[in-house]
Amino acid sequence: MTAIQNANAAAPQVRQVDGAEAPLLAVRDLRMWFPITSGLILERHVGDVRAVDGVSFDIRRGETLGLVGESGCGKSTTGRAILRLYSPTGGSVQFDGVELTTLEGELLRHMRRRMQMIFQDPYASLNPRMTVGGIVGEPLAVHGIGSRTERRERVAELLDVVGLNPNFLNRYPHEFSGGQRQRIGVARALAVNPELIIADEPISALDVSIQAQIINLLEKLQSEFKLTYLFIAHDLSVVRHVSDWIAVMYLGRIVELVGSRELYERPLHPYSVALLSAVPIPDPVVEGRRRRIILTGDVPSPANPPSGCHFHTRCWLRERLGNPERCIVEDPALRPLSSGHQVACHFAEEVDGSAEQVQVTGRSPGTGGVAASDGPGSAVRAAAGSTSAPAPATPTLPIGLPPRPHDRG
Repeated sequence: MTAIQNANAAAPQVRQVDGAEAPLLAVRDLRMWFPITSGLILERHVGDVRAVDGVSFDIRRGETLGLVGESGCGKSTTGRAILRLYSPTGGSVQFDGVELTTLEGELLRHMRRRMQMIFQDPYASLNPRMTVGGIVGEPLAVHGIGSRTERRERVAELLDVVGLNPNFLNRYPHEFSGGQRQRIGVARALAVNPELIIADEPISALDVSIQAQIINLLEKLQSEFKLTYLFIAHDLSVVRHVSDWIAVMYLGRIVELVGSRELYERPLHPYSVALLSAVPIPDPVVEGRRRRIILTGDVPSPANPPSGCHFHTRCWLRERLGNPERCIVEDPALRPLSSGHQVACHFAEEVDGSAEQVQVTGRSPGTGGVAASDGPGSAVRAAAGSTSAPAPATPTLPIGLPPRPHDRG
C-alpha cells in the first residue's frame, strides 16, 4: 500500500446532523466586498465592489459542486474566500463543523492542510525559480510532514499518480507543456492528503485534448481518494460531466442550484436558459430545433448592482411578461420549486414549459413542462386552459441539499 493510500485509509468519520449526513462544506450568506476609496492623501471609503453578495450552498463528502457563470460573476472570489485567501466581509463558512471565518494563525494553517486549491493558470501558479520537486514538496515542508528523504519519495509518488515521470523532480516549470504544468498543480494540491479541493477553472487555459485528460485525472483521483470538489468553470458541458450538483452564479449571487442532469433537462431561471442556449448538442436534428438566446445590454457593475433582481436589466422573461414592477423592487430569494431544485426568480414557474426552455433543452415541442404535483407552473395552467395570474411563490426554506440525486450525466 502506498503512502497516499495509507494516509487516506484513516479517513475522518462522517458527521451526522439529525440522523442525516452533515455536509463537509457549508457556506451561508458569504459576502466578499472590496472597498472603493477616493483621495491620495486622505482616503475616503466611497463604495464597494460586491464581488460575492450572499452566497449559500452545501457540499457533501465525496461529491462535486459545479459553480458556473460569466466571467466576473464572482466564482473565483467565492473559492478564494472559502479558503481564506481573502478575508470574507461577512457570512459563515463551516468545514466539517469548524467555522473558518474566525480562525487565525496556527489553527487556520492546520485546517488548510485539509483544503487545497488548483489554480486556473498553470503558467502563473508555479514558481519558475523552483524545481518540480520543490513545488510539489513545498506543502509538505510548510506543514512539517516527513523528513527530506521522505518528502522526496512522496513527491516522486505524487508525480506518478498524476501521470508524470518521477524522474522529472529536478526540472523547472518552463520545461513542461501546459497540460503537464497543470498536472504538477494537481500533484501539489494532493501532497497533504486534502479532503476538499477547489478547482478554479483548471482546464480553461488548456487545449481541448488536454482538457479531457485533466478532467479524467480529476475524476480518477476523486474515486480513488474520496475527494470532494468545488469545480469552478464557465464551460457548462464540462461542468455537467464532472458535477453532481450545479450552482449558477450571476453578479455575485447564486440564481439556480440543481442536480447536474436536471439543469440540462429543465432549467428554470432565465439566465440558466440563456447560458444553455450557447452549448451545442451533438445531434443535427435536435440542434436544428434550437436557437440562441442573446442577452441584451452589458453585465451591470458589481459596484452598483441593479435594485431588486440583479438580472432584470437583461431578462428576456421580464420583457415577455410586460416588465412587471416586482422584478425591480423585490429581491428574489433562492426558493425550492421541487425536490433539489432551487431558483432565485419571481416568475420561474413561467419558464417551465416555455418555448425557450423547450428549444434550449432540445426536446420535441409539447414534451416539456412540470408535472402537476411539482407546483403551479405555467405549463400546468396551459394544459388546463387557464390564463390566471401566477400562484403565490413557494415559501423560502433554508439552503441545503436534499437526498443525493445520483444524476451526473
